Amino acid sequence: MSLVKSFCRIMGRVAPLHLAEKWDNVGLILEAPHVRPDAKRVLLTVDLTPAVVEEALSTPTSLIVSYHPPIFKPLTSITLANPLQASLLRCAAAGISIYTPHTALDSVTDGINDWLCTKIAGPLRDISWTARYIGQAFPDGLGGVGRVITLKQPMELKMLQFNIRTELELKNIQVAYAKPEKEKTLVSTIAICAGSGGSMLLGVDADVYFTGEMSHHEVLAAIQSGHNVILCGHTNTERGFLPWLAKDIEEFIQEELEQPTDPEEAELLKGLEIVVSQTDEHPLVTVDV
Repeated sequence: MSLVKSFCRIMGRVAPLHLAEKWDNVGLILEAPHVRPDAKRVLLTVDLTPAVVEEALSTPTSLIVSYHPPIFKPLTSITLANPLQASLLRCAAAGISIYTPHTALDSVTDGINDWLCTKIAGPLRDISWTARYIGQAFPDGLGGVGRVITLKQPMELKMLQFNIRTELELKNIQVAYAKPEKEKTLVSTIAICAGSGGSMLLGVDADVYFTGEMSHHEVLAAIQSGHNVILCGHTNTERGFLPWLAKDIEEFIQEELEQPTDPEEAELLKGLEIVVSQTDEHPLVTVDV
């Protein structure tokens, strides 16, 4: 048993891979051919950028958890001419393996979509709500695809905008209004999807669609059918979950250390440090010219 395999088993408990969408590419994306010596750090990031790779190389990192899969479509070649492929090659050469949970982490109970549900309540957490899945629930209480929040008491869209922007610590969000009342519109239901939610949210019965990004035509389709839209930027609906993911991983590791299912595996996990990347960031900024 290797550290990589042991850690993959932990991640499979955090976000079981069978929960991922069929089109997704999840799991162990890159297994380094050798173990990096004296490296007991796991680096969490949304994207595998050159800056994140530099951060990993400059620290005792043996594993990177990249939420987005750095390999999504089949590769016909892998060369240094392509920045992403160069990052993969540098990681492999240095003994750094890469794991991706992506949509499994979105859908699992207490994953990203459940975390986003809490953002509608505001800093005082004084708003009551219930949640259901957009589709059917997974067996054994493991979660489901998307979320639809129903508020116990309707709120003005202005307040919902404020809560989301404040809770995600953003300076700006984008909003498309479906009614002339605009921000004074009362809303009771919010459909939620992390990342790019257009294909999942369109057609869902909810007053508001809350996601990272939608295409121009998806936004038009939403507001023309009576649904308001709140967009926060693709990775802005994902990155804030990384500290929570770190805690989840630490808890599952601690559980394995206290009650090992495999003593050899538990030994490999001892002293593993889970760290959120300091260089991973949303690629777009808003400027006033």
